[in-house]
Amino acid sequence: MSSAPASSGFKREPGTSSSQIPAALREIGFEQRLDQRVPLDIEFRDERGAAVQLGDYFGKRPVVLVFAYYDCPMLCTQVISGLASALGVLSLQPGTDFEIVAVSFNPADTPATAAAKKAMYLERYTRDGAAGAWHFLTGDPPAIARLTKAAGFRYAWDADTKQFAHPSGIIVLTADGRLARYLFGIEYGPRDLRYAIVEASEGRVGNAADALLLYCYHYDPMTGRYGFVVMRALRLAGGATVLALCAFIVVMVRREKRIADPEARIPSPARIPSPARIPSPARIPSPAPIPNPESRIPRP
Repeated sequence: MSSAPASSGFKREPGTSSSQIPAALREIGFEQRLDQRVPLDIEFRDERGAAVQLGDYFGKRPVVLVFAYYDCPMLCTQVISGLASALGVLSLQPGTDFEIVAVSFNPADTPATAAAKKAMYLERYTRDGAAGAWHFLTGDPPAIARLTKAAGFRYAWDADTKQFAHPSGIIVLTADGRLARYLFGIEYGPRDLRYAIVEASEGRVGNAADALLLYCYHYDPMTGRYGFVVMRALRLAGGATVLALCAFIVVMVRREKRIADPEARIPSPARIPSPARIPSPARIPSPAPIPNPESRIPRP
């Protein structure tokens, strides 16, 4: 499986037509090795110049892997820029939900060029945790060859143009180093990238809505995209309709029973307050006796 190579500037062999692919571009591309593991013991150098192993970035969360050489004049820059743009849209958090690893397949790249490239892209991808979650690695030819072969990344050096011919795309791996999804091109749909990370996390990343939507979308290895599956969506809609009808029937049956039972509409005696609980009327004090006026007249 190949994708758009860096074909600009490559010379055609004498006698070849314009419709023929140059020799340098015929063997490049992605060979999808889904569910196979990459060797995690390969040694590289990070952007600080420290010796690291590939496995240092695995074990806890999915990894987005991108192959690019850091002085590439065109395509590699577009690939990393497309990745940064797609990551900027996602609500997933770098360092918490996933890691990003860029590996140069040019042995001439150094930690200094890796650090410069990282600084440039951290200006675009400003999400919290990005600096600690995006790693730019360089390595020796044996390490590069071992990793690119395991990942199915085929590229070639063109001596005439002094450039590498290579495919464009990114790879999403599981936390234990299995190749999960290949996304091709230089622009990656945020939906496709999110679904790939969620699937690679085996359900540990994302939410219930992601799990529901992933049932309706299916990864197509030929296109490297997630396509809508009509039959799955219809089954899901049919199941939701049946549940809604069942709930409606239960509610209506209970309502009919309450209407048909006259006793259900008469309040129970327990709800009528007992006479003992009815407060007695307040006692009105009796009026004081009125004195007899004749008793005040003295007798002769």
